[in-house]
Amino acid sequence: MTRRLFIFVAIVILLLLPGRVWACACCAHPGEYQINFVKPDGYKLSVMDRMRFGTTAYLFLTEAEESGKGLAHLAASYSLSGSLVGNMWKLTFRNGDESGTLNLQLPAKMFRYAADIHDGQTIGGDSRKPLLYKEWRFEGEVNGTGVFKAGITARTKYVLVILGRGNSCDTAEDFTQWR
Repeated sequence: MTRRLFIFVAIVILLLLPGRVWACACCAHPGEYQINFVKPDGYKLSVMDRMRFGTTAYLFLTEAEESGKGLAHLAASYSLSGSLVGNMWKLTFRNGDESGTLNLQLPAKMFRYAADIHDGQTIGGDSRKPLLYKEWRFEGEVNGTGVFKAGITARTKYVLVILGRGNSCDTAEDFTQWR
């Protein structure tokens, strides 16, 4: 009887001990694909608030484009300062004495995309945890000052794409590029 009681107590103790947890809320998985339109909630707004734009912006034109439509003075690059102020992205571009600001109103919904693009990049060298390609896209109305003022008419639209790499959870550090 004592032996059975000992075995029973040992089994109960083993069952009560915490097991090793393998779940990971932010881990990305091979083949992962997320695409949705979401409201910029408090968490996403806090991520956007911590995002920082680089200090240089480059003008890209296709072969078909001879000039940057809407720009008073073209330059290959501009110094840039930009951040989220309230519910608006404020991007100030400067080239010497010429400057202008684009004010991009946050839309009610943003496009969010994250996917394993099968390029072999992983998190921490673990092949079971791919480094996801990510995009946040914003579309809405824009107004501008300075070098942009003459080129912006009523109801001019913008598309801002912020992109980067990371796991399944979004942080400001994931997003390193913009278009």
